[in-house]
Amino acid sequence: MVVSTERLADALRAAMRENERLRTEKERLTEPVAIVGMACRYPGGVTTPQELWRFVADGADAIGDPPTDRGWNPTNGRQGGFLHDAADFDREFFGLTEEEALASDPQQRLLLETSWEALESAGIDPLSLRGSRTGVYAGVIFHDYAYRFRPPPPGIRGYAYFGSAGSVAVGRLAFHYGFEGPAMSLDTACSSSLVAMHLAVQALRRQECSLALAGGVAVMSTPELFEETARQGEALAGDGRCKSFAAAADGMGLSEGAGMAVLERLSDAVRHGHPVLAVIRGSAVNQSGAANGFGAPNGPSQERLIRQALADAAVSAGDVDVVEAHGTGTPVGDPIEANALAAVYGAGRTRPPLLLGSMKSNFGHTQSAAGIGGVIKMVQAMRYGLVPPTLHVDRASPHVDWDGVELVRRPTAWPAGPGPRRAAVSAFGVSGTNAHLVLEQAPPSATEAPVARTVPWVLSARSAEALAAQAERLLAYVGDRPELSVVDVAFTLAVGRASLPVRAAVVADDLGDFQRGLEDIAKNPEAPVGKGAALDIVEHFVRGANVDWRTYFEGTGGRFIELPTAAFRRRRHWL
Repeated sequence: MVVSTERLADALRAAMRENERLRTEKERLTEPVAIVGMACRYPGGVTTPQELWRFVADGADAIGDPPTDRGWNPTNGRQGGFLHDAADFDREFFGLTEEEALASDPQQRLLLETSWEALESAGIDPLSLRGSRTGVYAGVIFHDYAYRFRPPPPGIRGYAYFGSAGSVAVGRLAFHYGFEGPAMSLDTACSSSLVAMHLAVQALRRQECSLALAGGVAVMSTPELFEETARQGEALAGDGRCKSFAAAADGMGLSEGAGMAVLERLSDAVRHGHPVLAVIRGSAVNQSGAANGFGAPNGPSQERLIRQALADAAVSAGDVDVVEAHGTGTPVGDPIEANALAAVYGAGRTRPPLLLGSMKSNFGHTQSAAGIGGVIKMVQAMRYGLVPPTLHVDRASPHVDWDGVELVRRPTAWPAGPGPRRAAVSAFGVSGTNAHLVLEQAPPSATEAPVARTVPWVLSARSAEALAAQAERLLAYVGDRPELSVVDVAFTLAVGRASLPVRAAVVADDLGDFQRGLEDIAKNPEAPVGKGAALDIVEHFVRGANVDWRTYFEGTGGRFIELPTAAFRRRRHWL
């Protein structure tokens, strides 16, 4: 058979096109995903990722008595980690009626607030995402807020079911912002928020969404979990504290929390100029299966999970420096987890030992907000080059082979190595669903000094009171950071924030004049323009016009930086 040269050339070209298609597909399905924004609420009054970092780096302890305003029987009130202001909410900001806000589970309200804050921290105007293929993935495991009342109290009929429905928790976010990507509420128990992040990463790689919010929330409206856990014979620590991986471990302490991250394909984040806080290299989810009992951890399954995540991340066990572990402080579960980590990360390790810790020793077990909390902690730890201590450890558990693994009991410098800093986070659900995620520090970015010129700092809110509060927060923030570039602040406020109805601005050349202008706005939010010569564009903005701030800041070198987000005017809503 004779094959013509032309046919052979066509076949070769077709093969090359197919090879290129497969290569592109592989790159797309393995592309790192950037964390570009974060927000949180955790016990101890923690309301931002920066506050979380200071809390764990200082070795602080958030465990205390239950809230006194939820109607709990004091005799049932074991200690734990609680969000004492979980009932507070700015309903006007999010457009809810009084009845709807009252009927809505505090978890739904916390997801609304943290999603807004996370988007603003990413330099993304939340209102600009209407109609976008943004996805929402959130762990929500409690659904009992409005169900406590049968029949529902007058005034919330019609809202009672939807106010506590898990599906509505993410549906409410999609509705409020106008997202048109996937929206999934997840309940895999304690692993829910890390499973949510895993699914969001997969969706971004498969181009099912262009941007994703992922995290979780846990608020206990009743003491039922304390009571049921005790009835089941499960170990609850007598003092409510998780003694992670300690010889004295005597059970877990139940807690609450909320956390949200904004995820974006790394190439998209770089193209859009969003701040890359860290990179998710890989993740995996599996099941414990038929272990020693329902809800009991399975060491071999955990080992397989870790190897799966490392393979997805295309890194070796020796490339990971630190693991933020599940570490609930149970005398059975902790040794199984630590030995699985040692079997994978510790075996034959030639570099410094794997450093191991758990922020449950600070906050207690925040359940469906635990995994995202561990991610926020590790993102900050890589940023600052410090591994925070694990608390309440008398000595490391004698039931663990610690060869190649070290339990961090005091603040420890991040191990030096030839490559970027890497960390892993584990979360294991009582459902048997396990998740493991591999993080890498943000790649270095080329930064140029901003061009010095007169720029406006623009503020907006939904009320004059909120505007004054925002000016006060920004004033306090910049007052502690004299090194900030006024152009970067201006760029972040203008390009990365929503333009809300009540507006003001300060126009100046130096930080001192900006601070004095913020003081004026804080005292008199009705005066729209602060210190300095007004620019025409600012006058248009404060009168309500839409302004193309990106075009205005072209050529300035302005970039997104960390700044305070919206100042919510919260007040109590609790049935």
